[in-house]
Amino acid sequence: MKTLFTILLALTATLAGAQTTISGSVTDEKGNPVIAANIYLQGTYDGALTAEDGTFSFKTTATGEKILVVSYLSYEEIQMPITVEQYKPQTFKLRENVNTLDAVVISAGTFQAGDNTKATVLKPLDIVTTAGSAGDIIAALQTLPGTQAVGESGRLFVRGGEADETQTFVDGIRVAQPYGAAAANIPTRGRFSPFLFKGMTFSTGGYSAEYGEALSSVLLLNTIDEPVQEQTDISLMTVGLGLGNTQKWEKSSLTFNTAYINLEPYQWLVPQDVSWNKPYQSLSGETVYRYQLKNGLFKAYAAFDSADFSINQESINATVPVRTGIDNNNLYVNTSYNGVLPNMWTIHTGLSYGYSSNKIGIDVNDVNNDEHSSHVKLKFKKTVTNRFKLSFGADYFLTDFDEKNNEPTGFSFKSGYTNNIAATYAETDIFFSKKFALKAGLRSSYSQIPDEVSVEPRAALAYKTGKNGQFSLAYGDFYQTPRQDYLKYDENLNYEKTKHYILNYMYSPDGYTLRAEAYYKDYGNLVKFDTNASQYNSIFSNNGNGYAKGIDLFWRDNKSVKNLEYWVSYSYIDSERDYRDYEYSVTPSYIAKHNFSVVTKYWVNSLRSQLGVTYMYNSGRPYDNPNEDAFMNGKTTAYHNLSLSWAWLVSQQKIVYFSVSNLTGNQNIFGYEYANNPGTDGAFARQAITQPADRFFFVGFFWTISDNKQTNQLDNL
Repeated sequence: MKTLFTILLALTATLAGAQTTISGSVTDEKGNPVIAANIYLQGTYDGALTAEDGTFSFKTTATGEKILVVSYLSYEEIQMPITVEQYKPQTFKLRENVNTLDAVVISAGTFQAGDNTKATVLKPLDIVTTAGSAGDIIAALQTLPGTQAVGESGRLFVRGGEADETQTFVDGIRVAQPYGAAAANIPTRGRFSPFLFKGMTFSTGGYSAEYGEALSSVLLLNTIDEPVQEQTDISLMTVGLGLGNTQKWEKSSLTFNTAYINLEPYQWLVPQDVSWNKPYQSLSGETVYRYQLKNGLFKAYAAFDSADFSINQESINATVPVRTGIDNNNLYVNTSYNGVLPNMWTIHTGLSYGYSSNKIGIDVNDVNNDEHSSHVKLKFKKTVTNRFKLSFGADYFLTDFDEKNNEPTGFSFKSGYTNNIAATYAETDIFFSKKFALKAGLRSSYSQIPDEVSVEPRAALAYKTGKNGQFSLAYGDFYQTPRQDYLKYDENLNYEKTKHYILNYMYSPDGYTLRAEAYYKDYGNLVKFDTNASQYNSIFSNNGNGYAKGIDLFWRDNKSVKNLEYWVSYSYIDSERDYRDYEYSVTPSYIAKHNFSVVTKYWVNSLRSQLGVTYMYNSGRPYDNPNEDAFMNGKTTAYHNLSLSWAWLVSQQKIVYFSVSNLTGNQNIFGYEYANNPGTDGAFARQAITQPADRFFFVGFFWTISDNKQTNQLDNL
């Protein structure tokens, strides 16, 4: 026993003598000591915290090769391989973690709506509860700075660009026909209801190299990844009926909604300024199927829309109203997959197909057209480190358009085109620190019709000036194949081009958001033609040019007054173009220099109701008056629109909703149509282009049936 005790005592002494001291210090990037940083040997219980001077020291009996870990909240962790017996004291310098919530984010030109985005200025709920939007995503976006409310169109006009300069994407896949059917000077709506989307990103310029074929803007709509529960939504409205349902299984889910719209009963009750032969009717629907695979998520999205109407349109150049009818059928389908590959790569891929058919009757003339469009997308992305992210990918677009015009005189004319576009891009995100970041990318595309390769560099910088404020800069070259109205008559046209320069400041303390942005856009290669409108015998060229510059301001407050949220937008724009049939460079007819809007939403707890008020103002827009010598020298009166909405929560899952647009009945004028020839007095007579009705009233009852008996459709109104 004495011998055994002696051996154990000697062994203990030997082990004690074999301990190694691990010591050193920890500082930040400026050399300041980091207090209470955690230092330990991975796989052991040996470690220590740094003292007030940043030093640390601990003993370990571990031997051989180990990983020494140095970590501290909001800093990047250090994992350093060491040989314990050979370790020598040293200083570890920690870098700030750029993935924290207070890190800089590039915000130039971008508005995001979502629950998990640092640059968010709107919530998903805001997109669809804005008074006056009537559930139309595009109408809600028109309350943001940088947009123009073009009342006779209803489409999205951004920073001096026409509506076709904005591209729409669903789950990253392009939508070729994002708007419903409409006649001249009758506003349309976006095809997509907000029912299936979790959020969206609206870029007014300077957007990523991932997106092309857009001179002014991109709108990204993202469908819900995984529904929370099974539910059914029923809608009874003054304009029609709606039904939605979600089914959920272990690894998959299916959501659909459908709507039938018939304006005949509504127009019988509410007088219209337009003579309708057949009021607007449509049957539409959307569906999303999701399947959770082992390493990714597969989605299949489909939307259809069938609509027709007929109106009698008065014209200053016709003794009797011109009968106009449209029968439109539209289908859009896309599939997408987001997954994780080996070595921490991610993949996003998908394809889409769109079909649009229009049968148009204008008086006794018939115009029929069909468009087939497809998009194939492949994107890879990897987070190499917290500070360096790389993505690259490719796109392929195919468009096939045919149109036939038949007149009773026997004259007929066929037009159309086929265009294939192939594009590749690469982009990096580099975080130099938590305060300073760079996004740089390059896109290149080849379009069959211009038979030309584009090279489009893009870059954005962001610098955080304090806890809540930051500056962003963005630059980019953007190319777009000319629009359908031109290509169907002439396929010998080149890319239209623009350059974006953007300076952004964002200040976002808790409950508030301030954005101020200045921009300049330089246009080149715009299409011109020598007739009053583009037609089969027009002579086209790419000799046009233009510019747009301005300031956008946005302020949001959801904290100062309990239960009240509001935002204020103001835009000033100075823009001129020499394009189309313009005589020289002037401000286009769709641009108002000053645009202002206020959106308020107030929850009245005692009445279980949400009150919404929206006011929009645009200064007068230019128009050409042939009675004056100067081209485009006329100016319309200012546009005013005050809208009101009221959502009453009858019970937790039943809502009564009421809204009225243009509450004051303001007689807004969007321009004038002039006679082709002067009258006996030598003057050209004119007719105002106005809104179809003084006001639009909407009443609906919305009922949700779900397992938790709590969900309702307030976020879909």
